Amino acid sequence: MGAVYKRELKSYFTGMIGYIFIAFLLIVTGIFAAATNFRGRYPAFEVVLSNVNLIMLLIVPILTMRVMAEEKSAKTDQLMFSLPVSMSQIVISKYLAMCTVYLIPICVMALYPIVLSFFGTVYFLSAFSGLLGYYLLGCALISIGMFLSSLTESQVIAAVMSFGVLLALFLMRGLTSMMPQTAQASYIGFAALLLAFSLVVYLMTKNYWIAFTVAAVSEIILAIVYQFNRIWFGGAFQSLMTWLSLFDRVDSFIYGLFDLTAVVYYLSVIVIFIFLSVQSIEKRRWS
Repeated sequence: MGAVYKRELKSYFTGMIGYIFIAFLLIVTGIFAAATNFRGRYPAFEVVLSNVNLIMLLIVPILTMRVMAEEKSAKTDQLMFSLPVSMSQIVISKYLAMCTVYLIPICVMALYPIVLSFFGTVYFLSAFSGLLGYYLLGCALISIGMFLSSLTESQVIAAVMSFGVLLALFLMRGLTSMMPQTAQASYIGFAALLLAFSLVVYLMTKNYWIAFTVAAVSEIILAIVYQFNRIWFGGAFQSLMTWLSLFDRVDSFIYGLFDLTAVVYYLSVIVIFIFLSVQSIEKRRWS
């Protein structure tokens, strides 16, 4: 497992992906820090972190697009099946390598509050708490991008899918707040969500019948529940989407609060998508 981790980590710096990822994140963060903290004379570095969330939509797909798709495209994924380690260990090693690359700019950014303290009062608790939340958010997004990369052989398609999914997650709260709080609106939302889940099932299994069965059964069950008790659906979809929002949960860290539920949530997302990535690769072994 250690050998796979070292190989993956090294691969990000033998090419340009690791350098582009780190440089792009630090440049954007530096621009915001210069404008907000230094020119604006505002000592709260955590405000900068809240403004650069959007950049994650661009840099995470760059980091994750090749992690699985490149192996499948070059047919080197067959070599992974012959390694004396389990597929879970391989996937975790790849994931930890990406998290390590992401940790490098986070460590550099941790110097910003220290530099700011030379020119005024800095609230280190909220600054470093914000960095922790920002790192957990990035790790969760990386796990999602890794899973999407495992669904295709094209790095471009993997990057586009990752960008689309992350953009939907970023806009989730705003979009759901625009929906009416009626039971019918929630029913339509849940129906669309189940269809999206069925699409993921198809991408993992490449089997139309399995995906169609999952879609049909889930939609029938949803329709039956809706007919028997519509009261449950009033505002339910909006509440679920708000609760699932990845980007909103980092706010508590930015305000200087250590939110244990947010930590558990981010770790749960990471575990779930690592598991799905393993299953996606394992399916290819037997196909």
